[in-house]
Amino acid sequence: MEIKKDPVISTFYFIRHAEKDRTNPENRDPELNQDGLGRAIKWAEVFDPIQMDAIYSTNYERTSMTAAPTSVKKNITIQYYDPSNVDIEAFKAENEGQNVLVVGHSNTTPEFVNNMLGFEKYEHIDDSDNSSLFIVRIIDGEATDIRLQMD
Repeated sequence: MEIKKDPVISTFYFIRHAEKDRTNPENRDPELNQDGLGRAIKWAEVFDPIQMDAIYSTNYERTSMTAAPTSVKKNITIQYYDPSNVDIEAFKAENEGQNVLVVGHSNTTPEFVNNMLGFEKYEHIDDSDNSSLFIVRIIDGEATDIRLQMD
């Protein structure tokens, strides 16, 4: 008789940073505006019922500020990553069996999701879209995904 082992399930939640302050077009690292601060708090509410194990963010004010309310609520330290330098297989292995939030940008978020899936599925996020949630679930090495609009 074969003993069936439980599948290993890893779930990754990918979001783009919330609305940023656009008052100074010269500022390469703006903070969130009022709408963005509200959205960051809303994201924390969305993730409230989910047991999170890790939170990753790019090292920018707008992404850090988006991740912060969830980080505080879950008592998880934000880990910073460089989207141009992610070893996907190592990232999957380090977070195997966990629930992980990843905060990025309109271009890096869909690219990260595509890399997790192993093929090009998603285009860059429209600049007006701060509410897409991409969920990648890997069950015993097989990836599935869904994109939700949280507005």
